[in-house]
Formats: sequence, structure tokens, C-alpha cells
Amino acid sequence: MKLDPQLLEFAKIMRSNATDAEHLMWQLLRANRFMNLKFRRQHVIAPYIVDFYCQLGLVIELDGSQHGTEDVIEYDAERTKFLEALGLTIVRYWNHEVLGRADVILEDLWLRCYESKKTSP
Repeated sequence: MKLDPQLLEFAKIMRSNATDAEHLMWQLLRANRFMNLKFRRQHVIAPYIVDFYCQLGLVIELDGSQHGTEDVIEYDAERTKFLEALGLTIVRYWNHEVLGRADVILEDLWLRCYESKKTSP
């Protein structure tokens, strides 16, 4: 299935305009630095673009304050439902947590990836 070129271009633009939290998380995950796992950033899973995607079928979303508004909460719930229907696991972290407590975020992520590795074929 061919992906929409406009969606791919938008993902590319998003990679070059990363938030501080996305930039920090990418520095921690890129190049198999975390548990020797392959991560992609601003990865297209049509019709959506996820912040980070791991080869284990794990999606990491970093949320800013706009994700606390009612309409965005509804949108995120629909999006999560769609992605989970594909068999993906969705993990959400707040930007301020990534920037202020990256160690706690990485510990949580390590546990999730470890469990996922144990149960995958």
C-alpha cells in the first residue's frame, strides 16, 4: 500500500520542527541506543503520524498542554483506539515529564519494552 506523499512530507516537516521533549527523547532512543531497539520518529501509520514507533509495535506519544483540552482528548482517544486495533501498544508521556524526569520515563519505557520483548515471538 502506497502512503500519501503529502502525509510523508508532513512527517518530514514535523521531524525538522521537533519540540524540546521530542528532541531529547530522540537523542535517547535513536541509533539503537535504548535496549538495542530500532525506533522511528514522526512515523506514518496512515492516516496518522505517531511521535515514535518501536519495532516491538510500541507507539510513544509525547503530549503538550494542548492534549488536556476536551476536543484533543476525544481525538487522542479515537486515534488510540485505531492504533490499538492494529495491535499496537500506545504509551503517552507529558512533555514536562520527559524534560524534567527523563530517568523516570526511561525506566517506565524499559519495563514496557522488556515485557513486550518477553511476550513477542
